[in-house]
Amino acid sequence: MRITPADPAKLPFWLRWFFRQQQKRYGQHLQPALVWSRKPSLFVLFASFWARLSRKSSPLSPVLRAMVQVYVAKLTWCHFCVDLNSMTLIGEAGGEEKLAELDNWESSSLFSEQEKAALAWTKAMTGEHCQIPDGLHQELAKHFNEQQIMELTALVAFQNMSARFNAALNIPSQGLCDITKK
Repeated sequence: MRITPADPAKLPFWLRWFFRQQQKRYGQHLQPALVWSRKPSLFVLFASFWARLSRKSSPLSPVLRAMVQVYVAKLTWCHFCVDLNSMTLIGEAGGEEKLAELDNWESSSLFSEQEKAALAWTKAMTGEHCQIPDGLHQELAKHFNEQQIMELTALVAFQNMSARFNAALNIPSQGLCDITKK
């Protein structure tokens, strides 16, 4: 890693609570969270934004959200994000099939037209120039309402920020998803 993560024992008490919960959930502290915690006020903003996007009442399904996050991670070469989000996708989808086919989503019958539209949107947003053709938006609008499009766009933008942060700082995979090791 290019930045030394914060020492959880030296963080404010309210962040130490967060890391105790993270330790229970994942069996370890996640390195990106420790790096963000070097500046607790930024960590709060980051974690709050993520909490809002991942809420149970989101208009986007948990499977779609996880799929989009894995795809962004793959496109931006974030090994940590591929690891964490692959684990999430497998859990939400109830198996490894969608994860295994994600690189072939355009031609795979495993993905619905709605999922393909979301992945096309994700690919366009994650590219170098983020040029979204009107036709792509029109295709997306066939499957999602405006609230869903806004949240999908926010999720892709958030995951791009997170993945690019992690990739730039060379934050490694932490072995959370066994399938990504194959």
